[in-house]
This record gives sequence, C-alpha cells and structure tokens, in this order.
Amino acid sequence: GALSQQSFVMIMMGLELMLNAAVLVVVTFWWGTTGGNPSGQLLVIVILAVMAIEAAIGFALVTAVYRSRKADITEKLKKLRN
Repeated sequence: GALSQQSFVMIMMGLELMLNAAVLVVVTFWWGTTGGNPSGQLLVIVILAVMAIEAAIGFALVTAVYRSRKADITEKLKKLRN
C-alpha cells in the first residue's frame, strides 16, 4: 500500500486515495440515511479542502527537506525503521 512505497509522492498519492475512499463512503452513507438530502455535501467540501491543504503542506515540506539535505525523506525513514 501507501507505506511500502519508496517515493514520498507515491506515499502522498496513496494517502489521498484512501481519504477519497473515506469521502465516498461518507457521501454514500449520508445520501442513503437522509433520503437524498444534500446537506452532507458541505462536509465533503470541507474534507476535500482539508485534503488539498494537507497535500500542499506535505509537498512543501518535502521540497524544503530535499533542497536543504539533498536526500529523499523516505531514505531517512528507512534508517529509523532499522
């Protein structure tokens, strides 16, 4: 899955995919339990905005670490695992 990848971009893509699946479950549950009431759409919009902010901050941090140390962050995480 997401945590077995070597690249941070692939890890972020895996996490975003998992969050999108959770959003789909929330929308489906909300639609089914409220009889088609679209009030759950606000929750989905907020979740999508948080996901976009999380991705932007994550990529900015990884870019800053890579530029300063010339190493991918996943290489450092491998050293922590051992």
